[in-house]
Amino acid sequence: MVKTLNEIVEGVDYEEIMGDPDAEIGNMEIDSRKVIPGSMFFALRGTNTDGHDFIDTAVLSGARAVVCETIPQKISNNISYIRVRDSARALGLMASSFYGHPSHKIKLTGITGTNGKTTTGTLLYRMFSRMGYRTGLISTINYFIHERKLPARLTTPDPVKLNWLLSEMVKEGCAYCFMEVSSHSIAQHRISGLHFTGGIFTNISRDHLDYHGNFSEYLNVKKQFFDLLEEGSFALINQDDRNAGFMVQNTKATVKSYALKSVADFRGNIIEKDRGGMLLKLNGRELWTSLMGSFNASNILAVFATGILLGAEEDEALKILSSLTPVEGRFETMRSDGKVTAIVDYAHTPDALENVIEAITPLLDSQARLITVAGAGGDRDKGKRPVMAGIAAEKSSKLILTSDNPRSEDPELIIRDMLEGVEEAFRDRVICISNRREAIRTACMMARAGDFILVAGKGHETYQEIKGVKHHFDDREVVLSVFKSMQKI
Repeated sequence: MVKTLNEIVEGVDYEEIMGDPDAEIGNMEIDSRKVIPGSMFFALRGTNTDGHDFIDTAVLSGARAVVCETIPQKISNNISYIRVRDSARALGLMASSFYGHPSHKIKLTGITGTNGKTTTGTLLYRMFSRMGYRTGLISTINYFIHERKLPARLTTPDPVKLNWLLSEMVKEGCAYCFMEVSSHSIAQHRISGLHFTGGIFTNISRDHLDYHGNFSEYLNVKKQFFDLLEEGSFALINQDDRNAGFMVQNTKATVKSYALKSVADFRGNIIEKDRGGMLLKLNGRELWTSLMGSFNASNILAVFATGILLGAEEDEALKILSSLTPVEGRFETMRSDGKVTAIVDYAHTPDALENVIEAITPLLDSQARLITVAGAGGDRDKGKRPVMAGIAAEKSSKLILTSDNPRSEDPELIIRDMLEGVEEAFRDRVICISNRREAIRTACMMARAGDFILVAGKGHETYQEIKGVKHHFDDREVVLSVFKSMQKI
């Protein structure tokens, strides 16, 4: 694909252009190391680096145009320079233009919130696919262009990848796309230039404070997504969350709500639940699902409501929803021959961990125990570590604190941070094993018939990041391997 500079900047608010406005651009790059002849290089100001420092490198590699906030002192005569107020925002707008504004040609629904984004987005993708529509998905686990699966590196990719994905979906004939919208992507203007048919707010609790600084800022960033929604779109909010109304204070979208506990446009409740799933009532209609937990009841209600808002028939939506299975790494259940149930879940925030434990607790028989294996990621919000450990210790029969993705930190020090949140009365329930494989093995060996094991934090992830290196590690593989070895004993 080749477009002229004039075509790319059309409708974009820029300060000035120096050079040939008809210069032909073949691709866009934000990494100077990936620039090739004909590239447009965007100099973005990041947390640790400033793209303006790499403009010369990009030019030497063949960049045809440079988008920047400050024109460099040394300029090249055969290079076009576009000066803008905000390079990150300009990137989103220009990427959309470069790929022909694909978000205007597909019904794009964004899902944001602390928890539930992946399950909600994936179930919507599966539901609309089974309805016969070609559908796209942009999520934490994978990207789907109809049936073509691509690995996901970021929950919400950069604007170039994002618009490329959407353009590929349009080429593939996709009518709908469901997309997770992370707080980072909102703050970094990755969704600039996109047109959303609708937006979903699942919930909000403490997360990513290492990046946002405080909860108030995190809350305001999430709200910005709904501020961006245009007239004619919808904003679907979880009325059970106390911040739901704040999210849509300034939105131009039509606001609709869903709730399990509050008055809302779409109401749901759990009629009964057991180890096999839940019987729900959604807007007066019954639905059986193999998913478990009140948080999943809320997610399913959000999926049902979104389907109706996008034009699905109630009967068809309910029928398909009842057949959908849990999302990879989200309350994923495995059972041993010894009648021990292990659940692998991505829960890595205090709220998510508490929700998962509370979903398991009613399933425990009078003599059954819950053995929880949990850690916390390194180089991330340290404040949530003691909170998570405190919750897990209080609500579990046994808690094994272990390593998650320690990244550059010492796993033992992370565990020490977590221990600070465990009350003295629950200290005897806690075991510390920094080796995650050994921690999971220990939990499995401790378990008796009827017990539940919760392995929390990594979910679908197939790696463990230690000292900057990603090693293959899959909680599910480890659990199944231990269960298999126990059969031979």
